[in-house]
Amino acid sequence: MRILLTGSTGYIGRRLLPLLVEAGHEVICVCRDPRRFDFEDFDYSFLDSVTVVKGDLLNAESLENIPKDFDVAYYLVHSMSNSFADFEKMEKTAAINFRDFIKTTDCQQIIYLGGIANCKKLSRHLQSRVEVEHILGETQSALTVLRAAIIIGSGGASFEIIRDLVEKLPVMVAPKWLLTKCQPIAIRNVMDYLMGVMLKEEAYNKVFDIGGKDVLNYKDMLLQFAKVRGLQRRILVVPVFTPNLSSYWLYFVTSTTYSLARSLVESMGNEVICNDSEIQKIVPVELLTYEEALESAFQKIAQNEVVSSWKESIIGPIREDFLDLIQVPKYGCFVDFRKFPIERSVDEVLDNVWAIGGERGWYYGTWLWKIRGFMDKMVGGVGLRRGRRSQYDLKTGEALDFWRVILADKKHKRLLLFAEMKLPGEAWLEFRVKNKDGKQWLEQKATFRPLGVWGRLYWYLVFPLHMFVFPGMAKNILAYQDKQLDKKRLKVT
Repeated sequence: MRILLTGSTGYIGRRLLPLLVEAGHEVICVCRDPRRFDFEDFDYSFLDSVTVVKGDLLNAESLENIPKDFDVAYYLVHSMSNSFADFEKMEKTAAINFRDFIKTTDCQQIIYLGGIANCKKLSRHLQSRVEVEHILGETQSALTVLRAAIIIGSGGASFEIIRDLVEKLPVMVAPKWLLTKCQPIAIRNVMDYLMGVMLKEEAYNKVFDIGGKDVLNYKDMLLQFAKVRGLQRRILVVPVFTPNLSSYWLYFVTSTTYSLARSLVESMGNEVICNDSEIQKIVPVELLTYEEALESAFQKIAQNEVVSSWKESIIGPIREDFLDLIQVPKYGCFVDFRKFPIERSVDEVLDNVWAIGGERGWYYGTWLWKIRGFMDKMVGGVGLRRGRRSQYDLKTGEALDFWRVILADKKHKRLLLFAEMKLPGEAWLEFRVKNKDGKQWLEQKATFRPLGVWGRLYWYLVFPLHMFVFPGMAKNILAYQDKQLDKKRLKVT
């Protein structure tokens, strides 16, 4: 069977793709930038079943080159994270363009993952999802809608937000929406349903609520999360938080963007509970409890097997053409260049480079990086709390604290990062291992292209910090001993 998969580089699509291929299907992946597709993660036999096509659902003309002979189309895109003011318009435009494209194809069924919308008065986010349902239903193809509440899985937005709140705040003074009821569902069960409804005629032109075993309020979810992590937490719910205050509370405490935080806060006023379990008659699934979903997520994290993360998406105040920045400019720039000989295994040094940021930190002056991240949050930037998807692995295109990975090429010993923090200019941070004069050298280069007078002033203001942060970082990358990774190496050998 031939499948069209939109959102193939997103959190849900990235996890669905291997399941579709393993089931024997041929998959057409639609990407705004095919360079973001994880080719290096798959072997040749897998890629034989995958076609990657460039297409932007916000640009109808870009869809003309997509093959039209497929049986099922998955619609797994949304714009909630991009702009709080304009996300409804963007979602409507994308749905209309997709609808018009589908009318020219052989598609038998569209499968759409939306949000539970059973309240009379819906938030803007949930109302937009319902509007998308109506638009997608205006084709010759049968439409199957799966409406989910909070999805719990390693790397997921909801999971990471809950994790940030519980692990960072021993005591929480929280908004009253924490008492709103919800029916969270494990990512594994979402995959079961997405796969299970495919070409099932009894699922055609129907809307199904999908949820897990438990109905909880958000306070219960936080406390159960704390229990799984072995933490004691106290939560005081107060009625004085306005939507704005609640949004800023989420924005500054967690790794989310303000636009996503605001959309979530508005939606948390709506109870998201399944009205029925009709989906189980068509796709019988062994549902996980909330606690089981959490334990499964942490098992994946412990095994360093987080397949996808919401942070890989193009969200917030960042450039969508960041992969065009792989050529670091040479003229009109300030450069801090460091070069040190490698006196140990090159592989160990590269492993240290590839583990930079996140939980490990930045090897030198991490507290300064944290202050810079907090300052970035204060002015509407992404901040430092995004962390990283995996402790040891990096992929081109994913987020790394307030950087974006432009190139992660271990074979050619080069890592290139582009800054997504708020700056009066553009910044790159590059690591290379080169062989010169019979020795291996670690080269570390920070490049800043200033924008006007403010950009130049900024560089000179932070230059004193660079004098000890950058050399300290490079030296510690060379010297750092990762005992946990050393144990793994011994087990392999």
